[in-house]
Amino acid sequence: MDQISDLPAKLSKPAKRAFTQAGYVKLEQFAGLTEAEVLALHGVGPTAIVLLRQALAEKGLAFRE
Repeated sequence: MDQISDLPAKLSKPAKRAFTQAGYVKLEQFAGLTEAEVLALHGVGPTAIVLLRQALAEKGLAFRE
């Protein structure tokens, strides 16, 4: 995998694996998803949502409602 990821470094390994397997490697991809959709991925928990929400906000983005 040669894709450069800009996901938060503090994400757990299970969450990183879940995102990679689902094809999510760029933060901007999460702006098109709801928090519920992300939580539905195996290995993703509330901490990952908080980290993603903060990272999205830093770029002026947010999860879809």
